Amino acid sequence: MHMQRADILSNIAASGTGTDPQRLSELAAELDIPAADLLVVAGHPVPAELLPPDRDPRVMREFAFRASHCNHLQLASLEAFVRSLPRHAATAPFVQPVSGPYRPAGTGFGSVLNGLIRNRGFGVRELPFMGLSRSTLNMIVTAPWEPDRHRRHQLVCLAGPLAWTLPDLFALAGEPYSEEFRPGTLCRHVGRVFTAAVHLTTSQLIEATEEADRLTAREDYGVFQLVSQGFVAECPDHL
Repeated sequence: MHMQRADILSNIAASGTGTDPQRLSELAAELDIPAADLLVVAGHPVPAELLPPDRDPRVMREFAFRASHCNHLQLASLEAFVRSLPRHAATAPFVQPVSGPYRPAGTGFGSVLNGLIRNRGFGVRELPFMGLSRSTLNMIVTAPWEPDRHRRHQLVCLAGPLAWTLPDLFALAGEPYSEEFRPGTLCRHVGRVFTAAVHLTTSQLIEATEEADRLTAREDYGVFQLVSQGFVAECPDHL
């Protein structure tokens, strides 16, 4: 099954610009991948209706941070809560925040990764801690994706927050996958919450942040606290 999916994803990445967007949407449903993601992989523009609404990136960053403290049972409850919130018509399209002088790559795998990050309403600064430094993340989305001994570790860290499985993201990057690989700091169940929250407004993100705190009984001490380790050891995908 992984080989079949790998071939499909590799083909879309290599020649997806010639594939009709409607067919890509159908494939996305078959593969259980957001249609916006498969459009990015294929090199197609993503329609505004598939992108997040305009919202405060600082609030998105705080929501992501608080959600990352949930265990798997809490993540399931938080995802259900997020999906229960009504969808409002976007007043303006989402514009991805840019991190300082860095400009995302226009082509290649770095461009794809940045598109996947953008599809969830993040800029690099808004991502939760995932085991990679901010400078490394900026390099990943701006520089050409070239052979490097750190690439597999980077994919392991990136897959979870993007809600992509490790085999799928490795196939997309053209890197060899091994069943021995495990999620880094955060697994895809955290990413599922971020994907579910794509259409939330700023006020709804605040509601969802409060719900995450209620679920974890987390107190805000007014100072930075290290993110949890994402409960990756408990991830049902790898038990």
